[in-house]
Amino acid sequence: MMETIRAAFVIGRRDFTAIIFSKAFFFFLLGPMFPLLVGGAAGLLGGQVARDADRPVVGVAMSIDDSRQLLAARATLAEQVGERRLPELKQLAQSATGIAPEKLLEDKKNGLAAVLSGSLKKPVLTGTSGPIENYRGEIAILSAFASNVDSMDLPIVETRLVQSSAGNEKRKRLATAQATQVLLFMLTMLLAGMVLSNLVEEKANKIIEILAAAVPMDAVFLGKLFAMLAMAFVGIAVWATVGFGLASLSGPALPSLPTPAVGWPVFGLLGVVYFTMAYLILGSLFLGIGAMAATVREVQTLSMPVTMAQLINFFLAMYTVTKLGEPIEIFACLFPFTSPFAMIARAAQDATLWPHLLAVIWQALFVVIILRIGVYLFRRNVMKSGSAGRIKDSGGKKLFGLIKLPG
Repeated sequence: MMETIRAAFVIGRRDFTAIIFSKAFFFFLLGPMFPLLVGGAAGLLGGQVARDADRPVVGVAMSIDDSRQLLAARATLAEQVGERRLPELKQLAQSATGIAPEKLLEDKKNGLAAVLSGSLKKPVLTGTSGPIENYRGEIAILSAFASNVDSMDLPIVETRLVQSSAGNEKRKRLATAQATQVLLFMLTMLLAGMVLSNLVEEKANKIIEILAAAVPMDAVFLGKLFAMLAMAFVGIAVWATVGFGLASLSGPALPSLPTPAVGWPVFGLLGVVYFTMAYLILGSLFLGIGAMAATVREVQTLSMPVTMAQLINFFLAMYTVTKLGEPIEIFACLFPFTSPFAMIARAAQDATLWPHLLAVIWQALFVVIILRIGVYLFRRNVMKSGSAGRIKDSGGKKLFGLIKLPG
């Protein structure tokens, strides 16, 4: 194991130095904008998610009769004026009628933007300024319709303003989750392709076979993968420095980002961890593709389906943003190719940390499995012999193939 790690470090240092100080890498840093096209395609799905997330829920804490009449009135009017023109009403348990509306708004399980209490003739709407301003008139119409009052004589809706509610906080965190998912995917797809390009170049020059004869193939793959990961972090550091420099020029004109559920320090750390895991998963898969391909044309043919499949995985992760805790969201968190994107979205909305530890362990195990499969395929398809032939001379020096070098 230690021999493999030392050999992987040597291979990684060699690849990292060769790439960082090349002209190609310098020009590569200048062109990170093309993944925005992928973000535009994902915007169609993101718009649907946003429309689902932007519908605030108004909890109804009235008597049983008033609540039933109000919900029936909403259902009748929704058929005539449209579902989205009316607020979403949620009938609360009868025990909630004795709880202060302010307390109900603080309960994150309800996820309410406002609470409607009182009676149909004297409704009381409690919430933040946004829901009150948007739905005060609709609540008055619904109350009048439910109590069979002439529509020209609407009841006066009493309002009570609070600073925040769980519903507003939930929608803000959804924005953070979506933005982080898009950024994570764009960086992964932009940078992971360097792994495949490097492997294809060295296969064409027969360098990979020389390396395989000198050190264990596991060390070659591991060293190349982590060298590319280090290169990716260098690129991100350069782009982040330029981005923060431009952002500082804008000053207060920039909008404030909603705070994620786990807080910014932990969220930033999880972002780095999940980018690392997403990169290692996709990078190890690209190494396996390079191991199966004999020519550059075969590499391009095999990598295209993988790239398209990764787009589908990303869209699945985006779809589950508003499905927290549902089976489809749990599946996205467990499926290795969507797990990093689904888990970073979960971190933005849920403060529980222990699932992230399990997810990272599972993702790391999956990286090891893919790497081992890639090594096996390389030995079978490229080396043919099943393993690299290596011998040692009397001084303990490793020699290439079965040839003993003089001295």
